[in-house]
Amino acid sequence: MPKITIENLTKKFGNFTAVNNLNIVIEDRGFVTLLGPSGCGKTTVLRMIAGLTDPTSGRITIGDTVVFDSERNINVPPDKRDVGFIFQNYALWPHMTVYKNISFGLENLKWKKEDIDNRVKELLDLMQISELGGRYPSELSGGQQQRVAIARTLAPHPKILFMDEPLSNLDAKLRLEMRTELKRLHAETDATFIYVTHDQLEAMTLATKICLMNAGEVVQYDSPLYTYAHPVTVFSADFIGNPTINFLKSELIIDGNEYKILIGDKPFAFKPVKTPRKPLSARNIVIGIRPEHIKIGTKGLKGKVYSSLPSGMETILLLKFGKEILTSVVFGIIDFEYNSEVNFTIGSDNIIIFDAETEKNIMEGTIVF
Repeated sequence: MPKITIENLTKKFGNFTAVNNLNIVIEDRGFVTLLGPSGCGKTTVLRMIAGLTDPTSGRITIGDTVVFDSERNINVPPDKRDVGFIFQNYALWPHMTVYKNISFGLENLKWKKEDIDNRVKELLDLMQISELGGRYPSELSGGQQQRVAIARTLAPHPKILFMDEPLSNLDAKLRLEMRTELKRLHAETDATFIYVTHDQLEAMTLATKICLMNAGEVVQYDSPLYTYAHPVTVFSADFIGNPTINFLKSELIIDGNEYKILIGDKPFAFKPVKTPRKPLSARNIVIGIRPEHIKIGTKGLKGKVYSSLPSGMETILLLKFGKEILTSVVFGIIDFEYNSEVNFTIGSDNIIIFDAETEKNIMEGTIVF
C-alpha cells in the first residue's frame, strides 16, 4: 500500500484561503483522521487528495506517483488514483439490491462474472451482512446501509479509502457499532484510511494519527494518545478530550532552576518532567489540567460541589474553586451533594503549562502539594 506525501498544499476560493501550506505524510496502512471545527478545511484536504477538488498550489504524491503538482502541471484524475470514497449520505442505488449495489462498479470495470460473485460474497461476509444480499436499500437500517456503502467502495480493492463524516447520520448506538467495524476493517483490509470528522471521540478511538486543523492550518499531527497527553497549543488541548480540559490562569515564578505557580493565590512548586529547552522568564501562564487529574481526597485545596453528574461507571463533578469552575472525573458508583465542601489535589506528571500570550505548550510536569 502507498504512503501519501502532501507538500505545501494550498487551496484558495477567491480571496479566502481554505487550506494554507499543508505539509503531512500519511504512512501506508495508516488510519488518519482530519479533525477540526466546521470550516477548518478538513473536507477540502480530503477532496484534494482524492482528486475531486483541484488545489491552488502544492504537490501530492501517492506511493511513487505524483498525482498533483502545480509547478509541473500534473493533475491525475480521481479514477486513476486507485482510491475509494464513502459519502455521508451512503449514495446507494435505490432500485438495486444490496448485491447489485456492490457488484455494479465491478461490472463497469469488466470483471468476470465468477470473480464478481466471489468478491461480492467475500464483502458480504466481511461486513457481516451476508443475509441481506437480496434486499433493497429502503429495507435496510441506517447502519446496514452504511455497511453496504463500505462494501461497495472496498469492492475494487482500492489502496486508499476516503470517508467524509460517514457516521454522522447514525444514532449513538449505531455509531459505536460502526466505529468498531471500521477499526476491524482497517486491520483486515491493509488499506490506508483517511477519515474526516468533527467528533474528537471518533478521531481518538479510530485513528493511528490525528491531523488537527484550525482555520485551514495544521495545529498538531500526532497519534491520538500523544495529542491528548501532550497538546502543543491551548486549542489542541481544548479540542481533544471529553470532558474538556480545565484551564487556570496563573503566574509562573522562577527562582534559579526552581519553578512555582500560583493556584488560588497560593504558590505551589512545579517540577517539570523535562528541563525546558530554552530559559524561561517569569510570565503569565495558563495551566492545563485534565479532569481525571483532579483527585478528590481528604487534603489539599478546598472546593464546593457545583454539580454532580453520576453515570454509573464514573461521576463528572464540577467544583466551584474561587471564581473558577473545575471539572473532575471520579471513577466508581458515587454521587456528591450540591454545595458540599470537598478537598482535592492535582495529581499527575502531565500537568501542562501554556504561555498565556502565545498559547503554546512551554512545559509539562507535576504540581507539588
